[in-house]
Amino acid sequence: MRLWSPHPRYLDRQALVACWREALLAQAVLAGRTAGYRNHPQLDRFRDRPEPLAAIGMFLSAVADEADARGYRFDRARIDLPGGSDGSIEVTSGQLDAEWRHLMGKFAQRSPELQVRWSSVGTPEPHPLFTAVPGGIADWERAR
Repeated sequence: MRLWSPHPRYLDRQALVACWREALLAQAVLAGRTAGYRNHPQLDRFRDRPEPLAAIGMFLSAVADEADARGYRFDRARIDLPGGSDGSIEVTSGQLDAEWRHLMGKFAQRSPELQVRWSSVGTPEPHPLFTAVPGGIADWERAR
C-alpha cells in the first residue's frame, strides 16, 4: 500500500490510479469493512486523527480532484466522507524526500518524460492533507 505524501499532481497515470485504489482499500480498513491490511503502518497517520474516515476522505478527495483535472473519471460516490484537505497531518521533509526518490525511480522505468519534467524539484509540495515539517523518514516507511 502506498498512500503518496507528495501532491497528486506529480503522480503519473499509474501512480495516480494505484493511489486511488489503495486509498479506497485504506478507507475500507479504517471503516472495518475488511480484515486485510489492518496493521499496515501507513494507516497510523490516519488512525491518529480524531476522525480517521474524514481524514482518508480528504485524502481521496484531493486524489479525485487531480483525476478530474486530467479528465479521468474516479467515482467520488465511493468516498465515505468526502471533504476538502486541510493540511492537518504533518509529514516530514525526510519522508517527502524518500517518497520522491522512490517515485523518481518508478518514473525512470515507466515515465522518463516525467522524470525529466520533475527532476528540478527539490522537496516536492505535499498532498493537500499534509503539512511539511522538518524531520527524517517516518517510522512506518518500509522502503528505506
